[in-house]
Amino acid sequence: MTTPSQSSQSGQSSQSGRSNGSGRSNGSGEANGSGEADRAARPDRAKQDRSPKQDRSRATRLRLLEAAVACLAEHGWSGSTVTVVAERAGVSRGAAQHHFPTREDLFTAAVEHVAEKRSGALRALTRDLPPPGFARTWVIVEELVDLYTGPLFRAALQLWMAASNEEQLRQRVTALEARVGRETHRMALELLGADERGPGVRETVQGLLDMGRGLGLANLLTDDKARRDGVVEQWARILDDVLRPLR
Repeated sequence: MTTPSQSSQSGQSSQSGRSNGSGRSNGSGEANGSGEADRAARPDRAKQDRSPKQDRSRATRLRLLEAAVACLAEHGWSGSTVTVVAERAGVSRGAAQHHFPTREDLFTAAVEHVAEKRSGALRALTRDLPPPGFARTWVIVEELVDLYTGPLFRAALQLWMAASNEEQLRQRVTALEARVGRETHRMALELLGADERGPGVRETVQGLLDMGRGLGLANLLTDDKARRDGVVEQWARILDDVLRPLR
């Protein structure tokens, strides 16, 4: 027979056991679940925190590159210091040096950046070209010559002139010019749909690019567009005559 005292102790023990069991299960389960969820969420939060900073960093870098090209084209190498570029880009000199530790780093990266943008524009041109024939060749020749009459060519020319007197810069500019030249030649062949293994194709395309540089140099002093248009048309005819048998 159970006494009231024993019954009371048994009830308390049972309630305590149920309470402790429930408490241990619920408390531990909720705590662990919450902790795991927090840990899982941390990388996402970290990515979200970093993303705006990365976006701002990319935007700052882009402003510096475009400002550097504009300064080179307008003021030349001697007038294009890191401070001048930073002011034009609307950033501090320290921010500029964070992205580009040296002046040479900044300006070679700037010219390469614009060259890549121009290559992208040439690729996009493919969608709007006329069918194969003289009209298509003419449009392509015009676009390629335009490479050498805009701010990119002016900026690149300033770098070349500076590199002729500075050995450290010369090595970097020579390598940059080789990369840009190869890419421009490749893009010209791609746009023209030409196989450079065909007779005279490689030499004629390279002659076109060399002629474009010459017109770009002439354009630095006077913008003789009428003369340039006549040269472009004639070169398009020459190139089309070379390509026609290969189509």
